[in-house]
Amino acid sequence: MLIPDWALQVGYDGLERGLIPDYVVRLGIRAMLRQRLCEIDHGSLEANHAAKMAWIEGVKQKTYIADVPDKANEQHYEVSTNFILSTLGPCAKYSACLFPSGNETLEEAEVLMLESYCEKAQLQDGQDVLDLGCGWGSLSLYLAKKYPNSRITGLSNSSTQKAHIDATAKMHELTNLKIITADINVHDFPVTTRFDRILSIEMFEHMKNYQVLFKKVSTWLKSSINTDLESFLFIHVFCHRTTPYHFEDTEGREGGDKTNWMAKYFFSGGTMPSHDLLLYFQDDLSLVRSWYLPGTHYSKTLEAWLKLQDQNGQSGLEELRLDAKSKGQDPIEGLKAFHRFRVFYMASSELFNFNKGQEWGVGHYLFKKTSES
Repeated sequence: MLIPDWALQVGYDGLERGLIPDYVVRLGIRAMLRQRLCEIDHGSLEANHAAKMAWIEGVKQKTYIADVPDKANEQHYEVSTNFILSTLGPCAKYSACLFPSGNETLEEAEVLMLESYCEKAQLQDGQDVLDLGCGWGSLSLYLAKKYPNSRITGLSNSSTQKAHIDATAKMHELTNLKIITADINVHDFPVTTRFDRILSIEMFEHMKNYQVLFKKVSTWLKSSINTDLESFLFIHVFCHRTTPYHFEDTEGREGGDKTNWMAKYFFSGGTMPSHDLLLYFQDDLSLVRSWYLPGTHYSKTLEAWLKLQDQNGQSGLEELRLDAKSKGQDPIEGLKAFHRFRVFYMASSELFNFNKGQEWGVGHYLFKKTSES
């Protein structure tokens, strides 16, 4: 049964004031996840595949690589750094961590996932490495420490993220790390700057036209006829097991949906890839290997973030109130933001834990340049 729009709107209003108990929120989220699965199921394998092909052709027609990059900053990356860091582990990894036994601490799970990137991307000391969409620097800083003879470049769309990473690198006396602030839609590196490895962690979910993106990124990889010196692109995305879909905030349009909370506040212009989605864009990069990690890893990560947010709730709430005031907003917006993040962590955890992590999860991919590119 579909949840009426009016009921969703009443619920969302209560969420932003912290008036709804967590167990009720989680029950509502699970109902919405079942509704989402109904919405993306067209009734048969034939119909579902046709819908996927139409979706892929649609994104290939997109004018820009990313639709609304400024929204990602507003919703995630230029929220108060102190607040965000108070909810994350010591590495400030704002993406899925790895819990092989399920009993790891968040700190251990951060390092395990970072180490898995190093292994899967075949990183070695002395390489030129690009961290594409570097977030708060968990991977860039980790690689700069682990590979002191490598030259690490991080690309972010957020000035506050750059400021945080630069300050952390200075504190740890890391001189082999450079952070660039740029929009992927228009940025390009000079022809003299090419990389042995490019790693991108949970950035592709903010993208749309993967064909244009792959073509651009392929030109940033070094070329070599020696297979021992091949350059690679490693990608980490969250994904649905079979079906890609858009997160669309259509509230401002005539007849638009006023209840798409996730798209409005956290993922405007975002994409939920399917696990196989990137395989349809191999004109300039070809797949070497892919992996699937059950969503339970991400669910445990998000539950750990939620726990930290609650443990640091008083200081985090005050930080968001001050942040709202500094932006000329009513401090009540800080309270709303605090509760939105709680629900965001809960909703995302429930999504990745659905069906024991077999419905939504994490995809890892290793690509190399095609012979023609």
